[in-house]
Amino acid sequence: MGLIHMELFATLDLVAQAPGGPDEDPAGFPFGGWQAPLLDEVAGAQILAAYEGTDALLLGRRTYDIFAAYWPHQEGGEDNEIATLFNRVPKYVASRGRPDLSWAGSSQLGPDLADAVREIRDRHEHVKVVGSLNLVQTLLREKLFDRLDLWLHPIVLGVGKTVFDTGAVPSNLTLLAPPAASPKGTVFLRYGLIDGTPATGDMSAPDRGLGSDN
Repeated sequence: MGLIHMELFATLDLVAQAPGGPDEDPAGFPFGGWQAPLLDEVAGAQILAAYEGTDALLLGRRTYDIFAAYWPHQEGGEDNEIATLFNRVPKYVASRGRPDLSWAGSSQLGPDLADAVREIRDRHEHVKVVGSLNLVQTLLREKLFDRLDLWLHPIVLGVGKTVFDTGAVPSNLTLLAPPAASPKGTVFLRYGLIDGTPATGDMSAPDRGLGSDN
């Protein structure tokens, strides 16, 4: 069975809407493209390394349309490495509509999204979910992911769609590598989903020595 990796860029208040540009997801959101001023060579290298071994992309409709309009035309340019990868691997699109699937290697998932994702996981080794917040909510709700790569950027926006808007259920994750910071303050965190649900405790319990009169 392969792994489903979610790649997400977020602010400190976990807004993940439209990091790439003002036209990416503009409805009621004034900060499209917030990530661009915070990119640096270290963060760029981290992002590039995160795609190593990718053998399929799993995308929501909006992200797919943006990618399909951009990446087929970027081979040989500054982003050649990612462009070559994205253009080569299969692309699976989660959509209730009728997307234009003219990007080579693209196919639409069936109406039962959870079953379709499980089939993709069985077919591939490393499936990447990029952006696609509506899809991410479903994967979080169904626990249909194995790793979460999260880049936290040192800004607070106060508005916008967040990583855990509506789809999250109680889950345990473990940090798979030490946090890595870039010069402009972006912190890269890689988590893995593990079994169980979050435990609770009492920080004022006597054996902790908290909340006492001493």
